[in-house]
Formats: sequence, structure tokens, C-alpha cells
Amino acid sequence: MNLHKVTDRRTEQMFLDTARVIYKNDKTWVCPLDNDIRGVFDPRKNTYFKHGVVERWVLTKDKKKLIGRIAAFIDFNLADSYEQPTGGMGFFECIDDKEAAFLLFDAAKNWLQEKGMEAMDGPVNFGETDKYWGLLVNGFTHPSFDVPYNPPYYQSLFESYGFQVYYKMEGFHLDITKPLPERLTRIAERILSQPGYTFRHFTWKEEEKLTNDFAEAFNEAWASFKQNFEPLEPAYIKATLKKAKPIVDEEFIWLAYFEGKPIGIYLMFPDLNMILKHLNGKLNLFSMLKFVWLKKRKTMTRAKGLLMGVVPGFQNRGIESAFIHNLQHVFRKKPHYTEIEFSWVADFNPKMRKIFIAVGCVPVKNYMTFRYLFDRTREFKRYPIPE
Repeated sequence: MNLHKVTDRRTEQMFLDTARVIYKNDKTWVCPLDNDIRGVFDPRKNTYFKHGVVERWVLTKDKKKLIGRIAAFIDFNLADSYEQPTGGMGFFECIDDKEAAFLLFDAAKNWLQEKGMEAMDGPVNFGETDKYWGLLVNGFTHPSFDVPYNPPYYQSLFESYGFQVYYKMEGFHLDITKPLPERLTRIAERILSQPGYTFRHFTWKEEEKLTNDFAEAFNEAWASFKQNFEPLEPAYIKATLKKAKPIVDEEFIWLAYFEGKPIGIYLMFPDLNMILKHLNGKLNLFSMLKFVWLKKRKTMTRAKGLLMGVVPGFQNRGIESAFIHNLQHVFRKKPHYTEIEFSWVADFNPKMRKIFIAVGCVPVKNYMTFRYLFDRTREFKRYPIPE
């Protein structure tokens, strides 16, 4: 077996093609767009390079046969916030072979050690936690856009190497063809009838105001929760929406206000993976025409819930129920949609889990984020779960 650093276009293409080799016979897997994966490792596109570094490897057998890949990275804004300096590894793909997997894990570990790290988390993303984060360990059904999917045997490879569970996550499903729980409807109607509360969906005509309001609510809702929180800039939201404009549905993005102040947000996109499944990661002229055709045929019947948040002081008042209640009316006008998938909620956020259960969601997928301590004699500490 031979390990190759990704240093040029040829080895980068090998990195991309490795996934196609691993999942060649897996009809469930959806190949992410090559350009999206390239973007993670492009300093011109990924702002995490302003405070981080990356290295990638591809593993081959008999010089040409692709059998694995891995990336290692350090987010210096996050690394030193832990008890020991901690880097990350991700974009791992490998045949069912411990020797091959351990070679890849060792490459990431050794590189991180050389740069002063004492542990690595994985599989994680060199970027936000809502993409390419965690290992799927149960619920090997359709993956939604940017959400992890991998063969079941990956869990054994990680655990055999010595990775330990840092925290667990769940993916939730909401069948929107079924009536909402009566309790949710009562709570939603109560909050909607109270003076001062208003709910409105996004419109491109008011993009400037609504993205500013979205950022304000997001930053206030997440500031006290996320470790090493970095405020979200309206410009980032605008860029994200602009990139997703071909699939953005204005009525899938909602904001809640109290007396004009933004107090809650809900963000959802049609699940792009239902189209990407037919494109094999490519976005050339033919695939773009195919994309338009599939979209017009209403191929996307599933929506992906990206985030829902309420600022402190307005939590536990039914804002989340009102969002879902409003969406029920939206879906009545779009009957080809049948489900929403929410990914993911970590076990250190039991409050959000209760909210999902309360609005009628069912946990259908389980993920794990692992940590590996380089000093094997050191006590392992799991991510704290609030009581």
C-alpha cells in the first residue's frame, strides 16, 4: 500500500474519485458535488484557512488502485479551547481493511502531532458543524444534503484504532402527510394570537433587511451555547442563499418577531441530494440541464431542516411550534413534499431534542463524533451533557 499527499490536480482528483470507488456498488450513497468538496480545501473559498491548516492523503494498492483517503486539519480558534490541543480528521473513506484504515489514521495523527496537537476529533469538517460531521452508525437510509453517510463497517475501524465516543447525535424525521399533534397546534395558535408576535417568511425583495434580522437572531440565540462562538455575518447568509438560489423556496425560511425585534429563525432547503443522486458529483452543461429537468419534475419531495433557534428570553413559549404550524400551511400548497429531515441534534443539547419530539419528529438516524487521545494513558473525558 502507498500513501500519497494531495499536492496537485492529479492527486486531488484521486482524492475525489476514492469515494466513487468505495461506494461503487452502494445504491443509497449520493456523490457530493466535486466542486463542493474542492471548496472545503480551497483557501479562496473556505474562510477557516484564515485560522487553520489542512493536509490530505490518498491510499492506493499496487500504485493505482484507490483504496482510501483522509484529511487532517487544525482550527487554531478551536484547538486550544480543549483540555489538550485538539485537531480534526475527516473526509475519511476506506475499504473494509484495518491495515489500510490504520495507515490513514496514523497519517492524520502524526501530522497533527508534529503541529503540537495532542488529540484528534473525527470524522469532522474543516468548517461549520452542519456539514460532513460525524459517523453514521444507525439508519443507513437516504442521506440528506451535506449529511454524513458511510458503510456500517466504518464504526469498527474507528473503534479498533482506539477512537472513543466524544458525543452522540440524532437525525430526526417528520412525516408532513400526517396531522400535527393537537398539543402543538394549540400552542402554535396561542402564540400566533398573542399581540406583539409576528411571523414572516423570507422574500428576495427584502433580502437586505431579512438577512440582517436573521443574523441578529442567530447570534443572540447561539452566543451562549456554541463553544468559541463566532458571530454570523449577514454577508455570509447572503452568500449562502445566493449559492443556493436555484433551489431556495422563500416559504421555507421563517423569522419570528416580537414588537419588531427578531427573536427566532427557521431555515430549511429542499433536499438537493434527491437531484444530486443522478449527477455523480459533476456539474457540467449536461448535468446542469438534467438538474433543471429534474427540478421541474418535482424530484425533490423531501426538505432538509438546517436550523431552528430562539433567542433566550423567548424560549419555551411555543415559537418552534408556530414555525412548524406555519410550514404545515406552506406544504398544503406544495403537496409533492412528504417529509422533512432534521440533522443533527447532539446529546449535549437535550432541550432541542425535546422540541423535535414535541413537534412530532421521530429519531431515525444515529451518528457519533469520536475523539482519539494521542497519550493513551491519559483519562478520556466525554463532552459534558447538561443535567
